[in-house]
Amino acid sequence: IIVLWVGTFNQGNTAEQISGGIQAIVRCMQQRQPQAKVVVLSLLPRGKNPNPLRDRNKQVNELLAEAMPSMPNAMLFDLDPGFVHSDGTISHNDMYDYLHLSRQGYARICQPLHKKLLQLLEGRR
Repeated sequence: IIVLWVGTFNQGNTAEQISGGIQAIVRCMQQRQPQAKVVVLSLLPRGKNPNPLRDRNKQVNELLAEAMPSMPNAMLFDLDPGFVHSDGTISHNDMYDYLHLSRQGYARICQPLHKKLLQLLEGRR
């Protein structure tokens, strides 16, 4: 199993370019390790309040969700356990600087990711 988590720092690129770059990395991995399952982790929201970078990350995730089913042995895993509250804000308890995860934020994403990886190791999708 290969876990890929890239793209959030491509600030100068469009959602299409970022998604295309991630897909190119997946294809490269599949060429070099065709037996591997590739788990692409979704981009997390960023910024305390709604903003264009958060919107772009959401669009990247949507593009990846459309593309991944056509890529053999690859899947998109949505990491966001609900970091964005109903008022559109993100808590500093989850992302201390509204970009990087806190210990609590990592716990919120790692528990479901761990469960998914165990399922894949057991041969379940």
